[in-house]
This record gives sequence, C-alpha cells and structure tokens, in this order.
Amino acid sequence: MSGVLHVLLHMAEADGPITSERLAAVMGTNPVVVRRTMAGLRDLGLVASGKGHGGGWVIACDLDRVTLHDVYLALGSPAVFAMGHRSEQPECLVEQAVNASLANAFRDAENLLLSRLGEVTLGRLSADFHARLARRGLCGQEHTRDDA
Repeated sequence: MSGVLHVLLHMAEADGPITSERLAAVMGTNPVVVRRTMAGLRDLGLVASGKGHGGGWVIACDLDRVTLHDVYLALGSPAVFAMGHRSEQPECLVEQAVNASLANAFRDAENLLLSRLGEVTLGRLSADFHARLARRGLCGQEHTRDDA
C-alpha cells in the first residue's frame, strides 16, 4: 500500500505519462509487477494508461475525492495483518480461547485502520508533500521527482 501511494503521488507530480519501467524503478520492483498492480487501480478509474511511444500511466481521478481506503479496495483489499493463529482448527481448548481473543482484537484493529484510511484523501497526502517541500525551501519540478 505504501509503495502504491508513493507511486500515485509521483504520478500526480508528473507532467505527463510515466512508463511502467520508471514506476518500477521508483517502487524498486519489476515493470510486470507495476502493470499488475496498476490494473486494479485502472479498473476503479484511479489511473489510466496509454500504449506506444509517449504512453504510460497517468492519474485519472480527482485526488481530493479518492481516499486511501479506495486505494486499498483497488488493490484487492489485501490482508491488513500478517499475524495469525498458530492453528486455524485447534483441538486444544486453550488455543481455541487464544484464537478467539486474537480474532476479536485483529477485527477491531482492522476496522479502526480501514475507517482511518477512509478519512485521508490522496489530495491531503499531496498537500502534505507540498508543505514539506516548501519547508525544505526547494522549488522546481526537478526536485519534486527526486524528493517525493
């Protein structure tokens, strides 16, 4: 999620389309992974792509209307927590009690996190980036691409 948000903000600062290869370099991954990831974002209308010379990915949405929860959904609603039960179907009653307690805690924490993601827009992230950039005293588009 963090990497995708990073890429979306880079795209918002770009003057035109950005290739999968360039986005892969920003994310530290392979262009195929970028295309696969961006497909979910494209399906929900967050980004668009063009093929051929001069093609690439562009932002296709109003940053002030798209929340981090929207991005989470576009990514296929991945599991929020990697922690899990030692055994999904334990026979031990102690482990059943532990699993029940952990399941409740994970569910509550996930609900809170997803609610908070719904409160933050891409526009708010972009504004935060620009405020940080202004405090640093940088100007010009060349710095936004390197410092974002």
